[in-house]
This record gives sequence, C-alpha cells and structure tokens, in this order.
Amino acid sequence: MKMMLEFKAHDGEIEDIALGPDNKVGVRWAPAPRGQPSCDGRAVCMQVVTAGRDFQCCVWQRDQLVTGLHWNENLPGIPDKAYRYQACRDSGTFLGLGTVTGSVAIHIAFSLQRLYYVKEAHGIVVTDVAFLPESRRGRELLAGNEAALLSVAVDSRCKLHLLPSRRSLPIWLLLLLCAGLIVATILLLQLAFPGFL
Repeated sequence: MKMMLEFKAHDGEIEDIALGPDNKVGVRWAPAPRGQPSCDGRAVCMQVVTAGRDFQCCVWQRDQLVTGLHWNENLPGIPDKAYRYQACRDSGTFLGLGTVTGSVAIHIAFSLQRLYYVKEAHGIVVTDVAFLPESRRGRELLAGNEAALLSVAVDSRCKLHLLPSRRSLPIWLLLLLCAGLIVATILLLQLAFPGFL
C-alpha cells in the first residue's frame, strides 16, 4: 500500500480514473533503481486517464499531462460546459468513455482518434464502462470485432458496443495500386500531349 504517485489532476471531484493495463501502453512494472520511480523502462511508467467534474477528461503519463479530450471538437456552437465526461476505461489499445447524457465513445488510446460514437446510447447518465478482457475467451466473444465495450447507465440497462475490425490493404496491394496510378497518369499525359515522353 505504498503511494507511488500523487498529483492534482482536476479542480473538484474526480468522476472516474483508469490505469492502462500491464504490458500495454499503460502501466509497465519493473524494478526501479534504488526504489525511485521512473519512465525509462526500468521502473513504473503509468498512463492514467481521468474524468473530472470540471468537465475535463485527461490522459497523463505519470503526473505529466499528455493531452485532454474535447467532446465538442466536432460540434461547433455548443457551449464547452453543456456536457461532461462521466466514466473512462483504458484497454491499452482503446479508450472507452461514457458521458452524463448517456453517450458512449471509443478512441484509439495513443492518438485519441475517435473510432466509435453513439449519441445518447442510454439517454441518461452512463455510470460505468468496461472492455471485454483481452483473454482467449474474450477474443472468442469478440467474433471478429476489434473491441467490445459494455456500458451501464442509470436506466438499469447494460449495452454492448462492438467496434468492427477496420479493414486495411496489404502493403503489396497498396504499392501495386500506386504503380498502376503512375502508369495511368503517364499514359493520360502521353494521350493529351503527344511526344510527352
């Protein structure tokens, strides 16, 4: 029960806090030199996500602010304090968020790019969110989806939010498409300007 870290994260109460899991982008545990915490890989390196009553949701690397989330960045014209974050969870890969209005979102943990958002999924305060565990059984339950987030709200409902697998092109196909585009461009220029080559 030794305190590892203490810092002021928010003005007022903290609604929720999440630590990144072991062996992910979050918490790395290793012996510290002379018992001193450090983020150089030889000691404790914590990634912490906090949601506070001050309308802020922040990502911290130990006690240093990495970035703050802004729920209204894509909704111009709505006051900053119309809504606030209520709950947060960090799977190491994804960040799951619930709001007072019942909205649920999933972000990429390292870039905070929003991948999934359901406005007022519950229509009332989301009291907790949790990812399916990244165990063998958890992967079986995902059924081909990248992540699954459970949300619970004051409406006494639990909802499952599935993040479909993002399709990506193999690198060889991407290179082939680029080469085809270059050849097509050269042929079109040759047709438009005879003697181009």
